[in-house]
Amino acid sequence: MDRTELADFLRRRRGALQPGDVGLAPGARRRAPGLRREEVAQLTGMSVDYYTRLEQARGPQPSAQMLQALARTLRLTADERDYLYRAAGHAAPDRLGGAGHVAPGLLRVLDRLHDTPALILTNLGETLVANRPAVALFGDHTARTGWDRSDSHRWFTDPASRTVYPEADRDRQSRALVANLRAAYGLMGGRSRAGELVRVLRAASDEFAALWERHEVARRFEDHKTLVHPELGPIEVDCQALFTEDQTQTLLVLTAPPRTPAWEKLQLLAVLGEERFARAPGEPAAAP
Repeated sequence: MDRTELADFLRRRRGALQPGDVGLAPGARRRAPGLRREEVAQLTGMSVDYYTRLEQARGPQPSAQMLQALARTLRLTADERDYLYRAAGHAAPDRLGGAGHVAPGLLRVLDRLHDTPALILTNLGETLVANRPAVALFGDHTARTGWDRSDSHRWFTDPASRTVYPEADRDRQSRALVANLRAAYGLMGGRSRAGELVRVLRAASDEFAALWERHEVARRFEDHKTLVHPELGPIEVDCQALFTEDQTQTLLVLTAPPRTPAWEKLQLLAVLGEERFARAPGEPAAAP
């Protein structure tokens, strides 16, 4: 671990960001450019004292999980993320198979979406970041661990995960999830995390195994779908997907035409998200 290099890198990256770059309000006039240390600590989920010691080159070695959170907070590119890990004495994560680093370009777009559900997914269906309306609609899947983070794994192993779709649409969603996983498998290879997930699901689900043998390949989402919220009922949404250049991450945005019943429900959904966060500040929102 190179404490001096790590400290200088963190200070430089913090100074290069403004509150609006990370989804924060500008607030009062600042005496110095960049984010405050307490803002970085809050967004990362660490104490201000711990982060301050890192910037002063006197802190302990951060864990890989903490570095992952710091890379997200500081909006680091993949190259910058790798540099951060090495300065902290860790090997750089596998870029293709990693499920933690969020593409900063997608994150900048997500930061500006507050009134409609939006989330960033890996190509294995793992939710990396979700805004409050998305959490109110789908639950907070970012706190899940292991394969339970994957939409595909939950869909084929936990029947309760299917209730967000009308029963008539579930077969189509099953095919779509398998086709997306087939595309990821082709990109990442059989020895990757995609290959591991395929082996787990083939052993766990006869339905998945049968669909896998159809060799359907697609890297897209339905343009229009109906989702079911336990309090608001069915919501018809249009889906827009923005992919990273390497196809490993997707920003999914759900919208509805203005002044329609679905649009009104999405506005209520945003309010529900705010209320749930207000009831339990700092804690993950409960699944609907």
